[in-house]
Amino acid sequence: MMQEIKVSGNRIGALIGKGGSTKRDLETKSQTILTIDSKEGLVKIEASDENAVSFLRTIETINAINRGFSPERAFELLEDEDLLLDIIDLSGMAEGAHHLDRLRGRIIGKDGRAREQIEDMTDVEISIYGKTVALIGYPEQLKVARAAIDMLIEGVPHENVFAFLDKKKKEAKQNLISYYY
Repeated sequence: MMQEIKVSGNRIGALIGKGGSTKRDLETKSQTILTIDSKEGLVKIEASDENAVSFLRTIETINAINRGFSPERAFELLEDEDLLLDIIDLSGMAEGAHHLDRLRGRIIGKDGRAREQIEDMTDVEISIYGKTVALIGYPEQLKVARAAIDMLIEGVPHENVFAFLDKKKKEAKQNLISYYY
């Protein structure tokens, strides 16, 4: 199996790592071979047919790094097969650069507090990079985090979004308690 991925020029360094350490770690953990053309930003991923799942997870991990996650955070995708990567493309929702900045600003919040609050209340990791918002988390948590981000994009006040998150967190806790008792 082989696939090529285009990686942003300013994320190639993060993918390669100091002295090639990140690339080597990724190849070792995923049993794949990476060929990186740093001038063109092309990454070729190769794996044997029996490593299909690992091959697909490697693609997701590279996409996560490309969307602004640190390699350490992105590697969580390799280590836990239940984690998912979800990427929201804001470019189709924004009517120009100024509007895109506003949308990103709403999701990030003052001093990064909105993003932090969503991460804390859903256990989802969020990276806002370029025209995208990337999320790493478990399916149920991703659904809630995605709904909160969609609400912010639609212009719902932050306090209403946080109230929604609080309600969802209480429901999840109640469901967990009911599950065990």
